[in-house]
Amino acid sequence: MENFTMLQYFQWYYPADGSLWKKITKDAKELKAFGIDTLWIPPAHKGMDGKESTGYDVYDHYDLGEFDQKGSIATKYGSKAELLEAVGAAQSAGLQVYADIVLNHVGGGDETEIVKVRKVDPQNRNEFVSDPYEIEAYTKFNFPGRQVKYSDFKWDYKCFTGVDFDKKNEETAIYSIQNKDREGWQDVLDNENGNYDYLMLCDIDFRNPSVMEELKKWGEWFHETLKFDGFRLDAIKHMPPFFFNEWLDHMRTFTGKELFTVGEYWSPGQLDVMLEYIDVTQGRMSLFDACLQANFSTASKQGADYDLSQIFTGTLVSAKPELAVTLVENHDTQPLQSLEQTVEYWFRPLAYAMILLRATGYPCIFYPDLYGAKYTDQGNDGEEHQIVLEPITQIQAMLGLRQNNVYGEQRDYFDHPNCIGWTVKGAVEKPGSGIAVLLSNGGEGFKSMEIGKAFAGRTFHDRLGVIDSEVVINEDGWGEFLCGAGSVSAWTAD
Repeated sequence: MENFTMLQYFQWYYPADGSLWKKITKDAKELKAFGIDTLWIPPAHKGMDGKESTGYDVYDHYDLGEFDQKGSIATKYGSKAELLEAVGAAQSAGLQVYADIVLNHVGGGDETEIVKVRKVDPQNRNEFVSDPYEIEAYTKFNFPGRQVKYSDFKWDYKCFTGVDFDKKNEETAIYSIQNKDREGWQDVLDNENGNYDYLMLCDIDFRNPSVMEELKKWGEWFHETLKFDGFRLDAIKHMPPFFFNEWLDHMRTFTGKELFTVGEYWSPGQLDVMLEYIDVTQGRMSLFDACLQANFSTASKQGADYDLSQIFTGTLVSAKPELAVTLVENHDTQPLQSLEQTVEYWFRPLAYAMILLRATGYPCIFYPDLYGAKYTDQGNDGEEHQIVLEPITQIQAMLGLRQNNVYGEQRDYFDHPNCIGWTVKGAVEKPGSGIAVLLSNGGEGFKSMEIGKAFAGRTFHDRLGVIDSEVVINEDGWGEFLCGAGSVSAWTAD
């Protein structure tokens, strides 16, 4: 009986200096001692921008920093040898490793082909805005640096549903490839822009049997090479659900392992769609709680005007807690990124309390909130912005509390718009466990909450160090707990 905590061990702007895999090797034992149980590592394969690529612009799934391709041998994060050492060090320290899998698209093709397409309306991908005509598309992947090591599969236009660049006319658009037996987009649940199958680059067509077979073979090779413990799946809303139903079943059968899986179905405010995806995939994977993350962002910007009693309304962790991975931010929502949806710094300790110090959900910590980050990039206004993300100092204490105290029945006290709290009464198999948490987005707060008669007469202290006074539990198991203005306090027994 343990509370697991995941760490996203990267951020979008991590330096392209090949140091990340070595940093995991160095940090692994310390992270486990902190209370981290699993590491979500970034895409390990070579991207189309080589050493500058974050990995989400996949070029070669088989190149883990081994071949001279796209201008480098190593990836942004290091060499294949360093990757294998990092995974081994993490697992030896007692950490599980989740690999980031990007199977929606590939890019950086080695040669062009003449491909028959129809141009589509970007706002309605079901609407064609041209008759069929030929373009020159980078849809041939020969992987000259790798030759045929590990796989002799050659990707070409028959493996894709669409592309976004015509070399012949130097034009960028969304082009639907007119494959004879598979014309049109794949069926996906999300109907944004009419059909949201197409996201970017060369969109993989899972209706092609040879593609399905190759991706299964690659999955087998990837696990045999890296020996990872689970997956983070990228961009699943742009992919037909039948693919992952088949692929995950295959991988779990092949490895004989559970292979914990969390998918990125990023639809803030659309809980119904996320629940539909869970139904269609029959609970094969957890999902990131995009709805809760959006609530955190809104609450942080509205301050005391936000009704904290509604913070979990419309969230996956409320509707399906056993399949919810909760988070405060990630590499897409961080400042200056494509899905920017930041949580203001003052609110982050409150948000982390709401994922780390509750008995529901599987929390995921974001790298900069543990280590901090500094970077510069262009914003939507066209101007350069320097971003400084300070670490959240309370996280380490919360990790200790999560490991030792957050067990047993949870009682919520969400009866005030600016001050909410909960208790977790503890479990017999975890001696000394039990916790009371109170937080406010306005002034100082107080609330009478039940922790249980087992704690009658016991003295509680705020382990986050905000409140100096102590709370003594009465004979009925209740205590009057306190928190500071705009902050969180977590109370446990001496």
